[in-house]
Formats: sequence, C-alpha cells, structure tokens
Amino acid sequence: MLKSTLKEIKERFDNDVERFSNLKTGQVSTIDAEISLELITESSKRIVPNAKNLLDIGCGAGNYTLKMLLKVEDLNCTLVDLSKPMLDKAFERVTGQCNSVVEVIQGDIREVILKENHFDIILAGAVLHHLRDDNDWEQTFDKLYRLLKPGGCLMISDLVTQESESINEYIWQRYGDYLERVGGANYRDKVFEYVAKEDSPRSVNYQLDLMKKVGFKKTEILHKNMCFAAFGGIK
Repeated sequence: MLKSTLKEIKERFDNDVERFSNLKTGQVSTIDAEISLELITESSKRIVPNAKNLLDIGCGAGNYTLKMLLKVEDLNCTLVDLSKPMLDKAFERVTGQCNSVVEVIQGDIREVILKENHFDIILAGAVLHHLRDDNDWEQTFDKLYRLLKPGGCLMISDLVTQESESINEYIWQRYGDYLERVGGANYRDKVFEYVAKEDSPRSVNYQLDLMKKVGFKKTEILHKNMCFAAFGGIK
C-alpha cells in the first residue's frame, strides 16, 4: 500500500486537535496511553532531575509537555509539529502552565534546525512510527542523539511491531480484539486501515539497537502492552 504523504498526515492532525487534547476519551485506540505518558515523564525526571531544556517532537496538543511540567517546573519548552492548529493548541496550554520560554516550530523533525547538545529531555509520543525506511530511522535517531546534552534522555511512547512475523500476527490479532470490544468491528477496521496507510512502526528491539548504534550509552524498556511500548535511551 502507498503510504500517506506528509501533507496528508498534516491535514489529518489539523482536523483532530480536540480529540488529541484528551487522553481519556480521544486516544482509546492507544492502549495504556496514560500509563506510558506517566512512565516516560517520570523516568525523564529521574534521569535528569535538574533539566532545563525540553524538546517535544510531534507534540500534538501538548499532552507530553504538560505532564513533564508537572514533574520538572520551569522547563524551557521547544514544541515541534507538522500541524499549525496542534501547535497553537499546545502553545496555549503550555504557556498557561509555565513561566519559562516556550518556542513552537512548525515542521518535520527531520528537517527543522535545532541547537545540538542543547536539550536535557526529548519526548517522542506517537510520532516516530511515521518514519519510513532504515535510512530514515537511522538519520532521525542520529539527529535526536546529537540534539541531546551528555546525560540527557530520549523517551519514546509509540506503536511497535514484533521481530517474529508469527508473533506479530498474533499480537495484532489481540489488538484487533481490543479495538472491537471498544468500538465494534467497524472501528477496528477503521483503525487498521489508517495504520496500514499512515504508519511504518518498528520493533522495540530494532529501535533500542539503533539507539546503541548512534551512540546512546544506556537504553531502557519501561512498558509494553501488545503493539504499544514505552522505552528510551540515555546519552
């Protein structure tokens, strides 16, 4: 199947701001969204308790940054997203919760210019599954590594696959059963359709190996439930 273009992905998120503003009602297709959000932000705080600079890539409506600000106050926040309506919503919400610098940048994280060795924490919530081939994944992970200060962390919450095709088929079958319980067969089919068209997830092992390859000293798996996981790396 021909995957969605950046323009198509941007347009979908432009029209979905309010849903993505609410973790409880807006992201029921993402299993354990709240748990993963708690785990990656609390872990970030414990890795870099005196963090000053946060980068939230694919920030959406700002949920991850808002949670991080509850744990580490007065972070300077840089929010990056393709969608201007998402950024507007995130800026409104984040500036209402902190007194530090909040910068919004509309664009693709692979292309935007950011200061290297600058960020203490990088959060990537449900965004990296939009990467495509191996080269795309490696270049992006390498860039994120270079943006971090030594000792900083990249924390990811995302859709993932399995290494084994037979296990992957089983896990996604279970995920389909979950979606059907939540919203019926039509809802399940709709979610699977946009995943097939829009997303290119990789396994947790693939991403942890890639982190080590580009230079991360340590990696951590925080949580996994079916085809969703929370994990990260420390520079």
